[in-house]
Amino acid sequence: AIEETRQVLRKARKLKRNEEDNFYYFTSLSQIENFNQTTKGVKLGAFILGAVSLIVAGIGIMNIMLVSVTERTKEIGIRKSLGAKRSNILLQFLFEAVVLCNVGGIIGILLGFGLGNVMTLMTSFEANIPYEWAFIGMIFCSVIGITFGMIPAIKASKLNPIDALQYE
Repeated sequence: AIEETRQVLRKARKLKRNEEDNFYYFTSLSQIENFNQTTKGVKLGAFILGAVSLIVAGIGIMNIMLVSVTERTKEIGIRKSLGAKRSNILLQFLFEAVVLCNVGGIIGILLGFGLGNVMTLMTSFEANIPYEWAFIGMIFCSVIGITFGMIPAIKASKLNPIDALQYE
């Protein structure tokens, strides 16, 4: 249909075979392509902003966990002196970092769903809740917790029980 319309316009404008079109037409597909091209920069900016936010949050988690290791040095020493293995201490602190990240993730998802519903009430747009993205977000939170919780967990697991018990 597009090509037929193009040929009719070329005849109406008396264009020869070797002449270029002196008219422009657009379809819904071309509008979608234009919209995608226009929003590409916004998507890239949002991705970069999200990545920086995750790195900053990860560094915050790591600092919180390092403070936790420092404050609980005696507890770690007692656990190790009673037979806890390095892997037990490591998993404990990794688990705490993951829980801390996932609590933040759950709060973020609830805020996002809540704001989406408020916008639905204020506008005529229907809310489309992407549950799969919420699930992917929670997995991402777990990865951030494991990645940035690893250094404090390793530090805690390597503590010497005697030095840890004498720590003030």
